[in-house]
Amino acid sequence: MPENPRILPNPRPSHPPLDVVILAYPAVQLLDVAGPLQVFATANDLSADAGRPAPYRVRIVAERAGAVTTSSGLALVAEGLIAESDPVDTLIVAGGRGVQALLDQAQFGHSAILSWLVNRCAKSRRVASVCTGAFLLGSTGLLDGRRVATHWTRCDALRARYPAALVEADPIFIRDGDLWTSAGVTAGIDLALALVEDDLGREMSLAVARHLVVFLKRPGGQAQFSAALSLQGGDARFGRLHAWIAENLSADLTIPALADRAGMSPRSFARHYRADTGRSPAEAIEGIRFEAARRLLEETGLPAKRIAERCGFGAEETLRRVFLRRILTTPGDYRRRFAAFA
Repeated sequence: MPENPRILPNPRPSHPPLDVVILAYPAVQLLDVAGPLQVFATANDLSADAGRPAPYRVRIVAERAGAVTTSSGLALVAEGLIAESDPVDTLIVAGGRGVQALLDQAQFGHSAILSWLVNRCAKSRRVASVCTGAFLLGSTGLLDGRRVATHWTRCDALRARYPAALVEADPIFIRDGDLWTSAGVTAGIDLALALVEDDLGREMSLAVARHLVVFLKRPGGQAQFSAALSLQGGDARFGRLHAWIAENLSADLTIPALADRAGMSPRSFARHYRADTGRSPAEAIEGIRFEAARRLLEETGLPAKRIAERCGFGAEETLRRVFLRRILTTPGDYRRRFAAFA
Protein backbone atom coordinates (compact mmCIF):
# COMPACT_ATOMS: atom_id res chain seq x y z
CA MET A 1 0.00 0.00 0.00
CA PRO A 2 1.24 3.56 -0.56
CA GLU A 3 3.18 4.95 2.38
CA ASN A 4 1.23 8.20 2.73
CA PRO A 5 -1.22 8.78 -0.13
CA ARG A 6 -2.85 12.13 -0.64
CA ILE A 7 -6.03 12.95 -2.48
CA LEU A 8 -5.14 14.15 -5.96
CA PRO A 9 -6.47 17.51 -7.16
CA ASN A 10 -9.68 17.02 -9.05
CA PRO A 11 -11.55 20.22 -9.89
CA ARG A 12 -15.18 20.35 -8.87
CA PRO A 13 -17.43 19.63 -11.84
CA SER A 14 -18.97 22.79 -13.28
CA HIS A 15 -22.33 21.11 -13.70
CA PRO A 16 -24.24 18.78 -11.38
CA PRO A 17 -24.54 16.14 -10.32
CA LEU A 18 -21.58 15.51 -8.05
CA ASP A 19 -21.01 11.80 -7.53
CA VAL A 20 -21.17 10.80 -3.87
CA VAL A 21 -20.29 7.20 -3.02
CA ILE A 22 -20.94 5.72 0.45
CA LEU A 23 -19.09 2.52 1.26
CA ALA A 24 -21.07 -0.13 3.18
CA TYR A 25 -20.23 -3.66 4.34
CA PRO A 26 -21.77 -6.32 6.61
CA ALA A 27 -22.55 -4.96 10.11
CA VAL A 28 -22.15 -1.35 9.03
CA GLN A 29 -23.86 1.21 11.29
CA LEU A 30 -27.19 2.05 9.64
CA LEU A 31 -27.25 5.73 10.59
CA ASP A 32 -23.66 6.23 9.40
CA VAL A 33 -25.00 5.47 5.93
CA ALA A 34 -28.56 6.76 6.14
CA GLY A 35 -27.75 10.08 7.86
CA PRO A 36 -25.43 11.48 5.18
CA LEU A 37 -27.52 9.86 2.44
CA GLN A 38 -30.62 11.74 3.58
CA VAL A 39 -28.77 15.06 3.73
CA PHE A 40 -27.73 14.76 0.07
CA ALA A 41 -31.16 13.43 -0.93
CA THR A 42 -32.84 16.40 0.74
CA ALA A 43 -30.54 18.79 -1.11
CA ASN A 44 -31.72 17.11 -4.32
CA ASP A 45 -35.37 17.40 -3.27
CA LEU A 46 -35.07 21.09 -2.42
CA SER A 47 -33.30 21.77 -5.69
CA ALA A 48 -36.09 20.00 -7.59
CA ASP A 49 -38.70 22.06 -5.73
CA ALA A 50 -36.87 25.19 -6.91
CA GLY A 51 -36.79 23.95 -10.51
CA ARG A 52 -33.05 23.26 -10.46
CA PRO A 53 -31.26 20.02 -11.40
CA ALA A 54 -30.21 17.62 -8.67
CA PRO A 55 -26.77 18.61 -7.35
CA TYR A 56 -25.87 15.06 -6.25
CA ARG A 57 -25.93 11.50 -7.47
CA VAL A 58 -25.59 9.29 -4.39
CA ARG A 59 -24.75 5.59 -4.48
CA ILE A 60 -24.24 3.00 -1.77
CA VAL A 61 -21.58 0.48 -2.76
CA ALA A 62 -20.40 -2.76 -1.21
CA GLU A 63 -18.04 -5.59 -2.11
CA ARG A 64 -20.85 -7.31 -3.99
CA ALA A 65 -24.11 -5.92 -5.34
CA GLY A 66 -27.21 -6.83 -3.37
CA ALA A 67 -28.38 -6.73 0.22
CA VAL A 68 -25.98 -5.60 2.95
CA THR A 69 -27.18 -6.33 6.49
CA THR A 70 -26.44 -3.50 8.90
CA SER A 71 -25.57 -3.96 12.57
CA SER A 72 -29.20 -3.19 13.44
CA GLY A 73 -30.43 -6.05 11.23
CA LEU A 74 -31.95 -3.84 8.55
CA ALA A 75 -30.66 -4.56 5.05
CA LEU A 76 -29.52 -1.98 2.54
CA VAL A 77 -29.44 -2.54 -1.22
CA ALA A 78 -26.00 -1.68 -2.56
CA GLU A 79 -24.24 -1.59 -5.90
CA GLY A 80 -20.98 -3.44 -6.36
CA LEU A 81 -17.66 -1.65 -6.00
CA ILE A 82 -17.55 0.84 -8.83
CA ALA A 83 -14.98 0.60 -11.59
CA GLU A 84 -11.84 2.73 -11.66
CA SER A 85 -13.19 4.58 -14.68
CA ASP A 86 -16.36 5.70 -12.86
CA PRO A 87 -16.15 9.23 -11.46
CA VAL A 88 -16.19 9.80 -7.71
CA ASP A 89 -16.37 13.32 -6.36
CA THR A 90 -16.90 12.46 -2.68
CA LEU A 91 -16.15 9.09 -1.10
CA ILE A 92 -17.68 8.49 2.34
CA VAL A 93 -16.66 5.50 4.47
CA ALA A 94 -19.26 4.57 7.08
CA GLY A 95 -18.39 3.05 10.44
CA GLY A 96 -19.84 0.14 12.36
CA ARG A 97 -19.12 -3.17 14.04
CA GLY A 98 -18.08 -4.68 10.72
CA VAL A 99 -14.96 -2.52 10.57
CA GLN A 100 -12.92 -4.98 12.63
CA ALA A 101 -13.70 -7.89 10.31
CA LEU A 102 -12.41 -5.90 7.34
CA LEU A 103 -9.24 -4.97 9.21
CA ASP A 104 -8.73 -8.62 10.15
CA GLN A 105 -9.09 -9.63 6.51
CA ALA A 106 -6.36 -7.17 5.56
CA GLN A 107 -4.10 -8.45 8.33
CA PHE A 108 -4.49 -12.15 7.58
CA GLY A 109 -5.09 -12.08 3.87
CA HIS A 110 -6.53 -10.06 1.02
CA SER A 111 -9.35 -7.56 1.42
CA ALA A 112 -11.01 -6.52 -1.82
CA ILE A 113 -12.71 -3.58 -0.11
CA LEU A 114 -9.50 -2.14 1.37
CA SER A 115 -7.61 -2.62 -1.89
CA TRP A 116 -10.41 -0.81 -3.71
CA LEU A 117 -10.40 1.89 -1.04
CA VAL A 118 -6.71 2.68 -1.58
CA ASN A 119 -7.35 3.25 -5.27
CA ARG A 120 -10.54 5.27 -4.86
CA CYS A 121 -9.11 7.52 -2.12
CA ALA A 122 -6.33 8.54 -4.46
CA LYS A 123 -8.77 9.38 -7.26
CA SER A 124 -11.55 11.17 -5.38
CA ARG A 125 -11.74 14.92 -4.95
CA ARG A 126 -12.42 14.47 -1.25
CA VAL A 127 -12.69 11.57 1.16
CA ALA A 128 -14.72 11.40 4.36
CA SER A 129 -15.38 8.95 7.16
CA VAL A 130 -18.16 8.66 9.70
CA CYS A 131 -17.42 7.32 13.17
CA THR A 132 -15.15 4.24 13.05
CA GLY A 133 -14.93 4.44 9.28
CA ALA A 134 -11.72 6.33 10.09
CA PHE A 135 -10.09 2.97 10.91
CA LEU A 136 -10.61 1.87 7.32
CA LEU A 137 -9.15 5.10 5.97
CA GLY A 138 -6.21 4.61 8.30
CA SER A 139 -5.43 1.29 6.61
CA THR A 140 -4.71 3.22 3.39
CA GLY A 141 -2.20 5.54 5.06
CA LEU A 142 -4.45 8.52 4.39
CA LEU A 143 -4.62 9.57 8.05
CA ASP A 144 -0.87 9.92 8.51
CA GLY A 145 -0.01 13.44 9.60
CA ARG A 146 -3.66 14.53 9.35
CA ARG A 147 -6.08 15.80 11.99
CA VAL A 148 -8.75 13.14 12.52
CA ALA A 149 -11.99 12.63 14.45
CA THR A 150 -13.83 9.44 15.36
CA HIS A 151 -16.27 8.18 17.98
CA TRP A 152 -15.13 9.36 21.41
CA THR A 153 -14.93 5.79 22.73
CA ARG A 154 -12.54 4.79 19.94
CA CYS A 155 -10.05 7.67 19.97
CA ASP A 156 -7.43 5.81 22.00
CA ALA A 157 -7.72 2.74 19.81
CA LEU A 158 -7.35 4.83 16.65
CA ARG A 159 -4.23 6.52 18.06
CA ALA A 160 -2.76 3.16 19.02
CA ARG A 161 -3.40 1.60 15.62
CA TYR A 162 -2.31 4.63 13.57
CA PRO A 163 0.20 6.58 15.68
CA ALA A 164 0.98 8.97 12.80
CA ALA A 165 -2.63 10.19 12.78
CA LEU A 166 -3.41 13.33 14.79
CA VAL A 167 -6.53 12.09 16.58
CA GLU A 168 -8.63 14.70 18.38
CA ALA A 169 -11.23 13.63 20.92
CA ASP A 170 -13.60 16.62 21.03
CA PRO A 171 -14.57 17.71 17.51
CA ILE A 172 -17.86 16.74 15.91
CA PHE A 173 -16.05 16.72 12.58
CA ILE A 174 -12.70 17.82 11.23
CA ARG A 175 -11.70 19.03 7.80
CA ASP A 176 -8.01 18.65 7.02
CA GLY A 177 -7.67 19.71 3.42
CA ASP A 178 -9.71 17.29 1.34
CA LEU A 179 -9.96 14.77 4.17
CA TRP A 180 -13.10 15.04 6.31
CA THR A 181 -13.67 12.84 9.37
CA SER A 182 -16.50 12.88 11.89
CA ALA A 183 -17.37 11.66 15.34
CA GLY A 184 -19.97 9.03 16.15
CA VAL A 185 -23.23 8.20 14.40
CA THR A 186 -25.33 11.41 14.18
CA ALA A 187 -22.15 13.42 13.61
CA GLY A 188 -22.30 12.05 10.07
CA ILE A 189 -25.26 14.38 9.51
CA ASP A 190 -23.19 17.35 10.70
CA LEU A 191 -20.42 16.27 8.35
CA ALA A 192 -22.75 15.93 5.37
CA LEU A 193 -24.30 19.35 6.05
CA ALA A 194 -20.79 20.83 6.03
CA LEU A 195 -20.07 19.11 2.71
CA VAL A 196 -23.27 20.55 1.25
CA GLU A 197 -22.32 24.00 2.51
CA ASP A 198 -18.88 23.62 0.93
CA ASP A 199 -20.48 22.66 -2.40
CA LEU A 200 -23.64 24.73 -2.57
CA GLY A 201 -23.32 27.46 0.04
CA ARG A 202 -24.73 28.20 3.46
CA GLU A 203 -28.24 28.97 2.24
CA MET A 204 -28.75 25.47 0.86
CA SER A 205 -27.13 23.81 3.86
CA LEU A 206 -29.38 25.78 6.20
CA ALA A 207 -32.45 24.86 4.13
CA VAL A 208 -31.55 21.17 4.35
CA ALA A 209 -30.98 21.41 8.11
CA ARG A 210 -34.33 23.12 8.62
CA HIS A 211 -36.10 20.56 6.46
CA LEU A 212 -34.58 17.71 8.48
CA VAL A 213 -35.29 19.55 11.74
CA VAL A 214 -31.66 19.40 12.83
CA PHE A 215 -29.20 22.11 13.82
CA LEU A 216 -27.21 23.56 10.95
CA LYS A 217 -23.91 23.50 12.78
CA ARG A 218 -22.68 22.16 16.06
CA PRO A 219 -19.29 23.91 16.30
CA GLY A 220 -16.38 21.65 15.46
CA GLY A 221 -14.79 22.14 18.86
CA GLN A 222 -17.65 21.16 21.11
CA ALA A 223 -17.63 18.01 23.22
CA GLN A 224 -19.23 15.04 21.48
CA PHE A 225 -21.19 13.82 24.46
CA SER A 226 -23.11 15.58 27.20
CA ALA A 227 -21.75 16.19 30.66
CA ALA A 228 -24.63 14.21 32.14
CA LEU A 229 -23.92 11.14 29.99
CA SER A 230 -20.19 11.26 30.63
CA LEU A 231 -20.78 11.32 34.38
CA GLN A 232 -23.03 8.29 34.49
CA GLY A 233 -21.68 5.74 36.92
CA GLY A 234 -22.65 2.97 39.24
CA ASP A 235 -23.63 5.00 42.31
CA ALA A 236 -27.27 6.09 42.17
CA ARG A 237 -26.56 8.80 44.74
CA PHE A 238 -24.34 10.59 42.27
CA GLY A 239 -26.96 10.33 39.52
CA ARG A 240 -29.48 12.05 41.81
CA LEU A 241 -26.82 14.56 42.80
CA HIS A 242 -26.06 15.43 39.19
CA ALA A 243 -29.75 16.04 38.51
CA TRP A 244 -29.90 18.35 41.51
CA ILE A 245 -26.73 20.20 40.44
CA ALA A 246 -28.17 20.80 36.97
CA GLU A 247 -31.21 22.45 38.56
CA ASN A 248 -29.18 24.48 41.07
CA LEU A 249 -26.12 25.72 39.22
CA SER A 250 -25.86 28.95 41.21
CA ALA A 251 -26.15 27.19 44.60
CA ASP A 252 -23.31 26.31 46.98
CA LEU A 253 -21.57 23.50 45.11
CA THR A 254 -18.49 23.18 47.29
CA ILE A 255 -17.32 19.70 48.28
CA PRO A 256 -18.62 20.03 51.87
CA ALA A 257 -22.07 21.07 50.61
CA LEU A 258 -22.23 18.29 48.02
CA ALA A 259 -20.91 15.71 50.48
CA ASP A 260 -23.62 16.68 52.95
CA ARG A 261 -26.28 16.28 50.26
CA ALA A 262 -24.85 12.86 49.36
CA GLY A 263 -24.74 11.81 53.03
CA MET A 264 -20.97 11.36 53.08
CA SER A 265 -17.95 12.98 54.68
CA PRO A 266 -16.10 15.45 52.41
CA ARG A 267 -13.04 13.19 52.15
CA SER A 268 -15.07 10.07 51.44
CA PHE A 269 -17.24 11.95 48.94
CA ALA A 270 -14.26 13.26 46.97
CA ARG A 271 -12.62 9.82 46.88
CA HIS A 272 -15.74 7.88 45.89
CA TYR A 273 -16.83 10.51 43.39
CA ARG A 274 -13.57 10.37 41.46
CA ALA A 275 -13.57 6.57 41.53
CA ASP A 276 -17.13 6.46 40.21
CA THR A 277 -17.01 9.21 37.56
CA GLY A 278 -13.33 9.43 36.66
CA ARG A 279 -13.05 13.11 37.51
CA SER A 280 -13.08 15.49 40.44
CA PRO A 281 -16.29 17.19 41.61
CA ALA A 282 -14.93 20.56 40.42
CA GLU A 283 -14.27 19.20 36.93
CA ALA A 284 -17.72 17.65 36.75
CA ILE A 285 -19.48 20.80 37.94
CA GLU A 286 -17.68 22.92 35.38
CA GLY A 287 -18.77 20.49 32.67
CA ILE A 288 -22.41 20.65 33.73
CA ARG A 289 -22.26 24.45 33.95
CA PHE A 290 -20.60 24.65 30.55
CA GLU A 291 -23.26 22.48 28.95
CA ALA A 292 -26.03 24.59 30.50
CA ALA A 293 -24.38 27.80 29.26
CA ARG A 294 -24.00 26.31 25.80
CA ARG A 295 -27.71 25.47 25.65
CA LEU A 296 -28.69 28.98 26.76
CA LEU A 297 -26.44 30.52 24.10
CA GLU A 298 -28.03 28.26 21.49
CA GLU A 299 -31.65 28.59 22.54
CA THR A 300 -32.10 32.05 24.13
CA GLY A 301 -31.18 35.67 23.57
CA LEU A 302 -29.96 36.17 27.13
CA PRO A 303 -26.78 38.28 27.35
CA ALA A 304 -23.60 36.43 28.25
CA LYS A 305 -23.40 38.21 31.60
CA ARG A 306 -26.81 36.90 32.63
CA ILE A 307 -25.95 33.39 31.40
CA ALA A 308 -22.73 33.43 33.44
CA GLU A 309 -24.71 34.30 36.55
CA ARG A 310 -27.49 31.77 35.93
CA CYS A 311 -25.04 28.94 35.32
CA GLY A 312 -22.95 29.65 38.39
CA PHE A 313 -19.86 31.04 36.67
CA GLY A 314 -20.37 34.39 38.37
CA ALA A 315 -18.47 36.78 36.12
CA GLU A 316 -18.77 36.91 32.33
CA GLU A 317 -14.99 36.75 32.09
CA THR A 318 -15.01 33.37 33.86
CA LEU A 319 -17.52 32.07 31.33
CA ARG A 320 -15.31 33.37 28.52
CA ARG A 321 -12.21 31.65 29.90
CA VAL A 322 -14.04 28.32 30.24
CA PHE A 323 -15.27 28.47 26.63
CA LEU A 324 -11.81 29.36 25.33
CA ARG A 325 -10.23 26.51 27.26
CA ARG A 326 -12.85 23.91 26.35
CA ILE A 327 -13.75 24.70 22.73
CA LEU A 328 -11.26 27.39 21.66
CA THR A 329 -13.91 30.01 21.01
CA THR A 330 -15.72 32.73 22.93
CA PRO A 331 -19.39 32.60 24.00
CA GLY A 332 -20.17 35.33 21.46
CA ASP A 333 -18.48 33.50 18.61
CA TYR A 334 -20.17 30.25 19.66
CA ARG A 335 -23.59 31.90 19.48
CA ARG A 336 -22.88 33.43 16.06
CA ARG A 337 -21.56 30.16 14.62
CA PHE A 338 -24.43 28.12 15.93
CA ALA A 339 -26.96 30.34 14.13
CA ALA A 340 -29.91 29.23 16.26
CA PHE A 341 -31.88 32.31 15.26
CA ALA A 342 -31.07 32.30 11.55
